[in-house]
Amino acid sequence: MENRKILLREDEIPRQWYNILADIKMNPPLGPDGNPIGPDMLAPVFPMNLIEQEVSPERWIDIPEEVLSVYRIWRPTPLMRAVALEKALDTPAHIYYKNEGVSPPGSHKPNTAVAQAFYNKAFGIKRIATETGAGQWGSALSFACCQFGLECKIFMVRVSFDQKPYRKSMMEAWCGKCVPSPSTETKAGREALERDPDTPGSLGIAISEAIEAAVSDPTGETRYSLGSVLNHVMLHQTVIGLEAKIQLEKVGEYPDVVIGCAGGGSNFAGLAFPYVLDKINGKDIDIYPVEPAACPTLTRAPFVYDHGDTARYTPLIPMHSLGHAFVPPPVHAGGLRYHGMSPTVSQLVVEGLIEPKAVTQLDALDAGATFARTEGSIPAPETTHALAAVIDEAKKAKEEGKEKVILVNWSGHGLLDLGSYDKYFAGQLTNYELDDELLAASEKVFEGFPKPEILKSN
Repeated sequence: MENRKILLREDEIPRQWYNILADIKMNPPLGPDGNPIGPDMLAPVFPMNLIEQEVSPERWIDIPEEVLSVYRIWRPTPLMRAVALEKALDTPAHIYYKNEGVSPPGSHKPNTAVAQAFYNKAFGIKRIATETGAGQWGSALSFACCQFGLECKIFMVRVSFDQKPYRKSMMEAWCGKCVPSPSTETKAGREALERDPDTPGSLGIAISEAIEAAVSDPTGETRYSLGSVLNHVMLHQTVIGLEAKIQLEKVGEYPDVVIGCAGGGSNFAGLAFPYVLDKINGKDIDIYPVEPAACPTLTRAPFVYDHGDTARYTPLIPMHSLGHAFVPPPVHAGGLRYHGMSPTVSQLVVEGLIEPKAVTQLDALDAGATFARTEGSIPAPETTHALAAVIDEAKKAKEEGKEKVILVNWSGHGLLDLGSYDKYFAGQLTNYELDDELLAASEKVFEGFPKPEILKSN
């Protein structure tokens, strides 16, 4: 009989995070003068203890006991064998999914939200400002701030704010204050509304608003928190892949293919980075980040220095980017509608250690419906992108007659995203694919910026 659920004990939660900066070379972030920035330039935005993690060269970083204590509310998360999906696809592949949807907010996001709330509290910060796309991050940070007694202000991308009203309710249940972005509360928001009063918003705009809210606090007791992209966020998420490795070892399996959806990179990195280390050390493994065809950051955008936000408050960081002014189409996978990609994930693409893929909105939701009708759980629209790639790989295994092991990060449930399924079942959704003309226009913002070196770690 197959093991459908592989569980760990609480004392088997990893005690350290894996830091991929120990094993790859990176271009540094740059300031307005084009020179590398020092930690002091980030101090108004982040607490120094997180800045130290952001630049740490240490391969393993201890997880504080206070963070582990909150993790134990839902961790370790189960590793599931998708037996019914395998049967429906008639594939010889073994499909495993790491179920991060069992956390209180319903996604992988609390893995870093709890850590960031703890480090901010330890540094003496009293309130945190942030942005959120689909609302998963805003929900997670509200939950984490509630655990540590911090105030939380969230700027939520307007199209998702309208599409997913109960996300605001969830944030408020944990005492978070959520406003649609762009808003009239910040200079960045007002300028965005002046440019386009009907804008659907973007994560780039929402990031600008949140950073402005943090650095303009006259008390100095507010900091900004980011749910993806930066190195310390990727670091905290690696608890996912480290747990998965222990779980697969218990059933004598090792993945041939590792898959995660990718917007800013955090849930993909969380599952994949521990396996990237294995690949660096010689393992034969395919690793796929999967993004929307409507926002093809990794698959079609160049590797450049760009700002992480629309108002250009952030430093220039080396990443695949569609341009900081890019406003993606209003696809329902709000958590994947970001113009840039994590510098570490981008570097792995440059080195050929991972291979990005893009899928359309309809193909993604078709995969989500297939998963729900076989495995029972309804995945978030973001997760469905990864599942579309899983199904493709399972079909390929059938064609090749190979018993592959496929591992995917099931990064969140879709119970607050049922509006997207309603429109999908009613035939009201369309595919968006970025045309070449719009792509070329969005890239004009890089003109005059420094260019990153093409580094190789080995």
